[in-house]
Order: sequence, then structure tokens, then C-alpha cells
Amino acid sequence: MTSKEKTAKAPKKAAKEKVAAPVQVVAAAPAVSTVRRELVGTVVSDKMQKTIVVKIDRRVRHGLYAKYVTHSRRFKAHDETNQARVGDLVVVIESRPLSRDKRWALKNIVRRAAQVGELKV
Repeated sequence: MTSKEKTAKAPKKAAKEKVAAPVQVVAAAPAVSTVRRELVGTVVSDKMQKTIVVKIDRRVRHGLYAKYVTHSRRFKAHDETNQARVGDLVVVIESRPLSRDKRWALKNIVRRAAQVGELKV
């Protein structure tokens, strides 16, 4: 290779040197958020021991028809003292997995259901 070829391949302007930004060292991993979700729903079953089934309703606007539709889901929640009854309005809180289906726990009862006495026929 001749000297003319070497100069032809050499860059005409010196490239800007890239300077690495200073690295920030984090001492510890960020703390895990302890915010737990809370949902309000109605108890639809209390037949199991220490477990209630809570129905959560939410209203969603339909994309095409622009009408509001009610979507509902049922969650199993842990009720340690078996205090919730069918029809009660309750608040459930997210918890660790307690069984195959239970991922929620009863926080408190907002409103008790009206108790209707037995009819004698």
C-alpha cells in the first residue's frame, strides 16, 4: 500500500471522542411497594369454612354502542372469623396466595345485608 492510499483512507476530520457518563452506584435495590389493591363487592356465598365468594361489579363503556355494560368477576377471599354473610357489602384486600384460588382477604364489612326471617308455611 502506498502512502497516498493510506492518507486517502484516513479520516479528514478527527472523530469526536465519546466520553462515558459517570455511573451512579446504587447501594441497595429499591424497596418493594407495599401497596395492596382493595376492591368493594358483594358476598354471594359463605358456604365454605373461612372462605367467602365476593362478586365485584364494574361498569365499562361499550366501544361500538357507547352504552354502559356491567362486567362482574368472582373472587374467593379469606374470612378468618366467618363473620361475613351472603348479601353483605365488603372490602377485600390483596394478599399472598392462601390456596389454589384464594388471593384475597376480608378487610372489613361496609354494610350488613338485611336479615329476612324464615317463613312458616
